[in-house]
Amino acid sequence: MLCLSSYRFTQTSLLYNFPLKPSSSIFLHFSKKKQFPLKPLFFSVNPNSRAMSDSPPTPPPPRSAFAVLMANSKKKTASSPKKRKTPDVETSSKSPVVNQDSVLKPIKDTHLVNESKSEEVVVKKRNQDSILKPIEDTHLVNESKSEECVVKKRKMISPDESIVEIKKKAANFDPKKAVYWGNGQRVPFMFVVKAFDAISKESGRIVITEIVTNMLRTVIETTPEDLLPVVYLAANKIAAAHDGMELGIGDASIIKALAEACGAKEAHIKKQYKELGDLGLVAKASRSSQPLMHKPEALTVAKVFDTFRIIAKESGKDSQEKKKNYIKSLLVAATDCEPQYLIRLLQTKLRIGLAEQTLLVAIAHAFVYSDKHSSPPAGVDSPLEEAAKIVKQVFSVIPVYEKIVPALLADGVWKLSETCGFSPGVPVGPMLAKPTKGVSEILDKFQDMEFTCEYKYDGERAQIHYMEDGSVEIYSRNAERNTGKFPDVVTAISRLKKSSATSFVLDCELVAYDREKQKILPFQVLTTRARKNVVISEIKVNVCIYAFDILYLNGQPLLQEQLNVRREHLYKSFEEEPGYFQFATAVASNDLEEITKFLEDAVNGSCEGLIIKTLTKDATYEPSKRSNNWLKLKKDYMESIGDSLDLVPIGAFHGRGKRTGVYGAFLLACYDSNNEEFQSICKIGTGFSEVELEERSSSLRSKVIPKPKSYYRYSETINPDVWFEPTEVWEVKAADLTISPVHRAAQGIVDPEKGISLRFPRLSRVREDKKPEEASSADMVADMYNAQKHNQKSNQDDNDED
Repeated sequence: MLCLSSYRFTQTSLLYNFPLKPSSSIFLHFSKKKQFPLKPLFFSVNPNSRAMSDSPPTPPPPRSAFAVLMANSKKKTASSPKKRKTPDVETSSKSPVVNQDSVLKPIKDTHLVNESKSEEVVVKKRNQDSILKPIEDTHLVNESKSEECVVKKRKMISPDESIVEIKKKAANFDPKKAVYWGNGQRVPFMFVVKAFDAISKESGRIVITEIVTNMLRTVIETTPEDLLPVVYLAANKIAAAHDGMELGIGDASIIKALAEACGAKEAHIKKQYKELGDLGLVAKASRSSQPLMHKPEALTVAKVFDTFRIIAKESGKDSQEKKKNYIKSLLVAATDCEPQYLIRLLQTKLRIGLAEQTLLVAIAHAFVYSDKHSSPPAGVDSPLEEAAKIVKQVFSVIPVYEKIVPALLADGVWKLSETCGFSPGVPVGPMLAKPTKGVSEILDKFQDMEFTCEYKYDGERAQIHYMEDGSVEIYSRNAERNTGKFPDVVTAISRLKKSSATSFVLDCELVAYDREKQKILPFQVLTTRARKNVVISEIKVNVCIYAFDILYLNGQPLLQEQLNVRREHLYKSFEEEPGYFQFATAVASNDLEEITKFLEDAVNGSCEGLIIKTLTKDATYEPSKRSNNWLKLKKDYMESIGDSLDLVPIGAFHGRGKRTGVYGAFLLACYDSNNEEFQSICKIGTGFSEVELEERSSSLRSKVIPKPKSYYRYSETINPDVWFEPTEVWEVKAADLTISPVHRAAQGIVDPEKGISLRFPRLSRVREDKKPEEASSADMVADMYNAQKHNQKSNQDDNDED
């Protein structure tokens, strides 16, 4: 006989056979505070019932709980033993008291009121599988010989309530209050996409940083093993750039997967895409309107990130079909706004206004708040600012989250510079130069400083890594692996290094070169080389390595050394061979006429101009930074704005007259990395030959979209006939920059309401080596305008003196 005073029955549970021994009986004893005799009720037990660990048996035809209870009660009462046996299952010490009024009624999910103390008893819902499972989260109240149980319902918050917590000020935020998943469980994907959604609705950098900081703090607090995938998803990446891991899927595959996941036709999805202009919104709308037979298992960050990497690694026969099926499996399990951000992540078009530099700051802040075991070094007045500097500096040297995140989790932010160091095999962000308009400006900026002038070669920036084992890797300025594109460079660098150089990282320019005529060829010739799996015997365009810096040598990083020291190491480590490997032509002088003559020689030698660098002071290598210690000077700078701009065509106007059938003009934009948006800067219709205009029109026709992207900034008075996906980068020259009430470039930086535009822009060339996000930044446009304004004022002052 089994006493069930510590167990609860529901109406459904009474329909199942109880899996007890054949000889067992069930004894139910109900009591209330008021004492009075109550006859015991007995239930007969089916000896053929399944064990509780098995799957639930198929229920018999439904009978009411009341009928079952009465039938068993009569049967057992008639044959009840004279002496009770010891119950087979011990009564739980945490026994709920059941109201007497409910003895012959099925228990419902209601609040039961304890009459004596008017105290609420919250009865938790139970699954059918938990027929004899004791009620948890209870405590006992013993009074007058009878037990009373108050069941407290654990307070659980929803994802939306979690985001309310996440949006609090970082100083007032408690990560534990934002958690809605159990201990040991992986971070829900919903948690991250809700944060993305909150970020997308904000414009302030401080607010966005705090939301990201709090999101990361919550992950660090609960599931630190999920921090790496969370960071990668927030950066809209699946691996470091040099790993070369790409999803390799186009919109066509995504549309097909979405159609199958939603039970819709591809034509319908395409129509919605054309109307909405955002495949993520199409996915959200399609999934939210689709009924489900059963709720799939919720997506986790780990599941999504791992699937993305599996998709990226798929190759060969049927790989696209497999990728489509992986995408489909994610979409089927996605709910709420998850489909929207799944699609955007797959397209690598997250577009929520979260720049990577902001993410790095948030990572730093999160560890300052979360690190309870160490304090900032002495003398640090602002720990948050100092931590942000450390993380950004380390990332510029080693832009690999797989190294940075584990180091932060293990040793914290204050030791990051020690635990994450520069080494061959991981490309460093290249140091960049700022434009200048003339030699006199250079002399003004570098007063009382020793500097050097180098030829600025018109080729492809490269970083060559030579490892201790003799292996060589070549990386582009974007940290992409280019080793397969330049096998001839691998051979040359291995042959021309001196035996004393056992490992090194070389900063150089790869330039198309005619070895017969010993002449540098234009950049356009270099772009004709194949991009992958090049065979040396089939190379038609030769290249020469022009080396100008060395960042690492024989196990020692040289980034903090002055340029004169680095250059000395460079000259001692390699042998020159014309047409294969040469040092950048350089001269050290502060004579205006000598520098002017050197510039003319550079231009006559098929170079773009000069790079002027500090030599012995403030001359360290600054990764990923456009520094004032490097200035670039081109011949046409003296006749124009001081530098060309790399801009993205985002729209076009139909040609008329002779240009009928092609685009007559294009709307160009710069890129604001802080807000992840393209800002219009000018309308260009000059500088094109008929052939070039046809080529550009033909190239962009396939990039037409139904309406402008949400992250395009332009005046309502600008109405292009067509809009484009941001795909190409054009190098553009102009006479000067001017404040514009129409264009939005650098709006709010120079003028609170107006932007900046170009006067008399003309196309110079297409930059196939750059991505749209690498176009000239809004900050650069503002700097160029301010420099121009300063120069104009200086010229006016000179004229006044005359």
